[in-house]
Amino acid sequence: MQRLPWSTIALGSLLLISVSSIGGQDVKSPQPEKSKPPVKTEQRGRILGIGGVFFKSANRDQMREWYSKHLGLADKGQGAMLPWREHDDPQQEHVTVWTIFSASTDYIPATQPLMINYIVDDMEALLDRLKQEGVKIDAKRMNESYGRFAWIYDLDGNKIELWQPLPAKP
Repeated sequence: MQRLPWSTIALGSLLLISVSSIGGQDVKSPQPEKSKPPVKTEQRGRILGIGGVFFKSANRDQMREWYSKHLGLADKGQGAMLPWREHDDPQQEHVTVWTIFSASTDYIPATQPLMINYIVDDMEALLDRLKQEGVKIDAKRMNESYGRFAWIYDLDGNKIELWQPLPAKP
């Protein structure tokens, strides 16, 4: 029988001790956690994205010109249209409208400098849920050739516009 040098025995013992101290489990290098795709919900009455950003200016024409020149947001009176697609359904196209209103507009309440418009998938389902949750809802509704509109108010009284675009025609 061949004798093992004491240093080999000591090294082997250290390896056995270190393995047993972690319970004999495989040790893996920490890997960055992969993000999981969002769970697609079937709940109707949800926000899909921002449909518009509207703000007021006392110098609307000059402000439009400034944003066009410096930031490329060309608003000739109908708003700058910023197209985008849904993350969960890339075939679904939308547009966010960015526009400047005159300072005297009554479309945006005098108490707020801007208003956000959110695209919704089912106006009635969302309004029903918000009503049950005690959210202040404006009684006014608007139906246009490009969709349905309703308004709600946050806790600070800020008016928020909700927009359900009409379904795309096949």
